[in-house]
Amino acid sequence: MDQLVEVGTSIKDYAFKITTDEELKLSDLRGKKVVLSFHPLAFTSVCATQMKDLEANYDKFKELNTEVLGISVDAMPSKKAWGEQLGVEKVLLVEDFWPHGGFAKKLGIFRENDGFSERANIILDEEGKVIFAKVYEIGTLPDVDELLEVIENQ
Repeated sequence: MDQLVEVGTSIKDYAFKITTDEELKLSDLRGKKVVLSFHPLAFTSVCATQMKDLEANYDKFKELNTEVLGISVDAMPSKKAWGEQLGVEKVLLVEDFWPHGGFAKKLGIFRENDGFSERANIILDEEGKVIFAKVYEIGTLPDVDELLEVIENQ
């Protein structure tokens, strides 16, 4: 793993494909906080629980003017099928498929030997600056309450 992006770093604009077959740019979300919730691979148990936890707390994030993105290297057809299977309808599932892991690499969380990202949460403020960045053990479920607390206190 390269160095994890540091708190205070401004993240350059980046364009993602989302499950509605549209493109989403980080700049489209300026004025809101953004949770970049990286999970290694779709159709795995901890990743599924991670996305379901975010979905279950979506209204709390919305009240805090925060958009949540679930990001992995999976291609969009896979992300779409997985999201439907999980019942994830509000959290935006986005792909970091091509260039493979390109966004994760920019943030220093791509696992070259595995071909996927770390399990990580990065929170951006309304201007796109990192206010929180944490990598978790690959089999560890991130704590949604920790994210909400960080957002509430910023």
